[in-house]
Amino acid sequence: MRSRIDITEIEAQTKIRAKYLRALENEEWDLLPGPTYVKTFLRTYADALGLDGRMLVEEYKLLHERLSDVDLQPISPRTARDRARERKTRSRFPRFAIVAVVIVGLVVALYALGRGANDDNTPSGSGSPVTTTRTATTPAGTRTTTTTRSAPKPATLRITATGEVTVCVQTRDGHKPVNGRILRAGQSTRTMRSTRFRLALSNGQAVLRVNGRNRPIPPSARPVGYEISRTGKITGLGPSARPVCTP
Repeated sequence: MRSRIDITEIEAQTKIRAKYLRALENEEWDLLPGPTYVKTFLRTYADALGLDGRMLVEEYKLLHERLSDVDLQPISPRTARDRARERKTRSRFPRFAIVAVVIVGLVVALYALGRGANDDNTPSGSGSPVTTTRTATTPAGTRTTTTTRSAPKPATLRITATGEVTVCVQTRDGHKPVNGRILRAGQSTRTMRSTRFRLALSNGQAVLRVNGRNRPIPPSARPVGYEISRTGKITGLGPSARPVCTP
């Protein structure tokens, strides 16, 4: 409805009958052929509207899909053979070996967390390699290790006006590639790249194309603001968090 698309247009585009599309909208799952068809229809319908099909399918599975017969089978009690097998396994792996495995797992987890923090602090770019140098002191002396990894791939953003709207866009590094520009219906900004965008619009008459997909926003006569992450996630911003432009 926000995109002003008639149900017959979606029926022709997705090849899904209109009655099934209405059943999806109304969550009338009994009118659909089965769970497999529901998930396929949801994914196809979402892609046609520029929504996250995987998220909708996961939500359907969580709220409406019944457990399979395998999931409902009772847990059988352990047999003597199972207990003997467990004792044999424990004797094969001494306690100190288990402790060593746990310590190695913790070290790997801390290393992964450190890498994740470094990724979040990496400045925006076009995916060019980033070189990191680490220095460690050992009994044998000082050792320097240099590693090269790829910087995170930035998100892309282009804004197209559906009516007259004033646009302000700020990238992660504080640069404002669109500084209070007025767009009229049909006009677009250039495609911008950054690992994070903050934008302020004078109203909701715009369509955001994020990472190659159109993402309509709710119509609004009042100013609105959004934050767009590197993965394309769109989050609303309050007035105090929105960028301020001086055209």
